[in-house]
This record gives sequence, structure tokens and C-alpha cells, in this order.
Amino acid sequence: MSQYETAAKDRVPFVQKWAFGSGQFVLNLLPGALGFFMFFLLTAFGMDPFLAGLLGGLPRLFDAITDPIMGFISDNTKSRWGRRRPYIFVGAIMSGLLFAVLWQLDAENGQTYNFWYFLILSLIFLIGNTMYATPLVGLGYEMTSDYNERTRLMAFANTIGQVAWMIVPWFWVIIADPELFSDQAEGVRQMSTIVAAFCIVLGVLPAIFCKGIDSSHMENRKELSFKSLASNLKDLWSGIVQVVKNKPFMKLCGATFLVFNGFQMVAAFSFYIIVFYMYNGDYGMAGTWPAWFSTITAVLTAFVVIPIISAMSNKWGKRKAFIISTVLSIIGYILKWWGFDTSLNERFNQTAFGQTLNSGVGAIFDFLNPYLETVGMSWFSIDTSQGAPWLIFLPLPLMAFGLGGLFTLMMSMTADVCDLDELDNGMPRKEGTFGAIYWWMVKLGQAIALVLGGLVLKLVGFIPDAPTQSLETMTNLRIADVLIPAFTAGAAIWVMISYSLNEKKAREIKAKLIERRGEL
Repeated sequence: MSQYETAAKDRVPFVQKWAFGSGQFVLNLLPGALGFFMFFLLTAFGMDPFLAGLLGGLPRLFDAITDPIMGFISDNTKSRWGRRRPYIFVGAIMSGLLFAVLWQLDAENGQTYNFWYFLILSLIFLIGNTMYATPLVGLGYEMTSDYNERTRLMAFANTIGQVAWMIVPWFWVIIADPELFSDQAEGVRQMSTIVAAFCIVLGVLPAIFCKGIDSSHMENRKELSFKSLASNLKDLWSGIVQVVKNKPFMKLCGATFLVFNGFQMVAAFSFYIIVFYMYNGDYGMAGTWPAWFSTITAVLTAFVVIPIISAMSNKWGKRKAFIISTVLSIIGYILKWWGFDTSLNERFNQTAFGQTLNSGVGAIFDFLNPYLETVGMSWFSIDTSQGAPWLIFLPLPLMAFGLGGLFTLMMSMTADVCDLDELDNGMPRKEGTFGAIYWWMVKLGQAIALVLGGLVLKLVGFIPDAPTQSLETMTNLRIADVLIPAFTAGAAIWVMISYSLNEKKAREIKAKLIERRGEL
């Protein structure tokens, strides 16, 4: 247990935590919705798979350039509203509006028109989203200077952020429902406006309510103008070099790359395994189980795992909490082998407990179904008449420790690293630049994972347009689904074993900074 008590001035008020959490919700909802909507480029708008792949990959290259630039701009901004909040306010509105406009496609316009329309609007959308996301991440790093309060803040915000992942898996089901929309294209257009409205309303809250560090007397900030553009680019590069030379920060980036990359590589495999292995390619029989799998994961992460990780961090420190949570996730990945086994699920359904579970859940949805149909949500129901694959949820409580621990702890530790950078390199503080580089690493990992995930599918012999897959293919896919994330998580533990910025050192750095600034 930490021997230090957080001072009253270092505690983040509850309203500010909620406001920052609403920003985290938007940060998760926009990319989550974008990823799920990309599926409909093929099915609703007739986009060639190769062109759809380009539309997914090319904007990421552009995003990798804009993130560090926006980080530098927000670090050096001077305004009466602080360094971050003006960009967050404008960026939230731009992100929402541009997301809605982005998806106003029509298959009748032709593939070439839709390709260029979507590509150009994607680049403009990413400018608005970068203007929002990068300053918001930097603001979170500076909302408190206390070692443990940083973890509590990130835990609270990530809990709210996980709500987005409880929602987005159902976009596939909702948009494809013929009782709600005339066709999938109309569903995408309407759902994008709904998502945009939520993002605008919730996205501006951090700009209104959250307070960052007092930057009114911050020294050495660069002048931001067209005249100083050349020197700004030089200073930007110098700042990036300083960030990259920060060894504790690079360990955080390396561990994040490994854990997130491993998870993303196999993220879609669960869907394929449920449909093609457990239900032999029958999408109707598979029903909503893939969506429930993702939603239950997010629920457990938000309301069970993140609070436990926060408590572990306070008791044993952030590095140990990360290692423990990552080990638990590895055990969870291994348990997937048994959780997705069809014969084990059949045997479980034959037990007294399995029969009770099926009848109990079936009775609940028999009661709910008339109401769900009344409000147009019949797609939400569960059919347990033939038994249900309950064991797929067996590994989820442990698997959830992977990403739940990753972003809660890594964002908190990055805030500690920003203090170390100020001690070594002076003002201005570079929360924006650190946040940009960190999330650039996340996006790089995601881009590589999409490529490698496709390669794994090809190597195991998965045939995308086949109604069924061979048993050998699905067995090899199940092996990859277990081994890849377990291996990358183990490598991340090896990286973090030597991470040295513990609570004692972090508090020593904070004391030196207070003395240097002349603060009481």
C-alpha cells in the first residue's frame, strides 16, 4: 500500500473526472464506429476490397504526421483558456460534423467517385479528430501531478470509455436490420449522424469543465506563426528527439505496441471462430453471439477489471500492476482454447447448471422480446432453445486485464514521464508531444496488426468467400488466436521488467520540480 496520501489540491474533482471521461468515450466511439462502418463500404456501397483496404490504410499514414504536429502546437499555445481546451472544443465539433458528412455515400455515385470522396473527407476528418484527440490526451496528463491520482483519473475515464465498446459491436446488427432501415446504405447514413451528435455534445465537455496545469507563466514556449514555421519544424523535431531519448517512455511505447498489436491481430478471429467453427458458417445460428462476446468483454473491463487494476496500482505500484494484469490476460488467452471448444460447450449444456442457465436466460428474453419488438430492438434477443455457447465467456474476465491494464496504467505512467522530461529538458512541458508519440505507436501497431492479421488468415488457409471452412483451417486459426496475443503479452512483460520510474522516484522528481518552479 502506498504510504503517501494525495493532497487535496492534487485531487481531481468528480465533475472534471466525468467530463474527461466523456472525452474518453468520444475517443473510443469515433474510431470504433469508423472501424465497424468500414465493413459496409463493401456490402452497402459496393467498394472493391482492395480499394476499401486503401481507404483504411492511407489515412493512417497521414494521421501519423499530424499527431506530433498537433502535440507541438498545443504544448506551445498561449491563450486565456489554456493550452488544450480551445482545440478540444473546436475539434469535437469538427470531428462530429465531418464524421457524419464522411458517410453520406451512395452506391449510385459510382466506385471512383465514392473512393475519392471518402479518401478526401477521411483526411479532413482526421485533421479535426487530431485537433480533438491529441490535446485531450495531453490535458489528461496534466490534470493532476499526484502519482496515484493519475491512475485513479485514468481508471475512471477508461471505465467510461469502455461504454463505447459495449455499443459499437451492435452497429453491425442494427444497420443490417431491415425493420429499421430500408437498406444498409441508409442505415449507415443515419447511424453516422446519430454517432456525430453524441460526439459533439459529449466531446465539448472536457473543454468546458476540465482544468489543466496553469501555463500562464510557462517559459520557453515557441512562437506559433507562419513566419516562424521553419524554426517551429526544427523545434518540433528537437522535441521528438528528446521524447524518443526518454528510456522509461520508450519502454511504455514498446510494451503498448506488443500488447495492443497482439490483441488487434486476432481481434476478428473470435468472430470467425464462432461463425465458422462453432456454427459451421451459419450466420443465422451464430446470431448475436459475436456481438455479445465483444459487449461482455467491455462490460467486464469497465466495471470489474479497471477498478481492480487501480487498486493493485495503489497497493503494489504501476509496474507490478501491469505485469500482474498482463500475466492474467495470458492465462485468459490460453483458456480460449477450451472456451471455444464445441464439444465442451455441448457437454456443459447437458449439465444441470447449463440447463438451468439456458432456461433462465431464455425465460428472461421470452419476457423481454415483446418489448424489444415494440421499440424495434428484436435483434437484441438471445435464443437458448438449442443451447448456448456459454463457455466462450469463460476466458473473458482474465482476458480483459490485458487492454484494461494497458491503457489505464500506461496513460498514468506517461504522465509521470512528462515530469521526468521537464526535470531533464526544462519548459515547456510536452504532454501533447508525449501523447502524440504514444498514440502514434498505438496506431502504428494497429496498422501493422491489420496487415499481419490478414496474413495469418491467408497462411491458415481461410477462404473469405467460402460458406464453410475446413477443420484444419479452423484448428490452426484457433491456435493462432491463443498463441499470438499470449506471446506478445509475454514480450511486453519482459520489456517492463526493467521499468524504473516507481512511486518513490516520481515523488522525488515532483519535489524537485516544485522547488525549481518556486511553488509552495
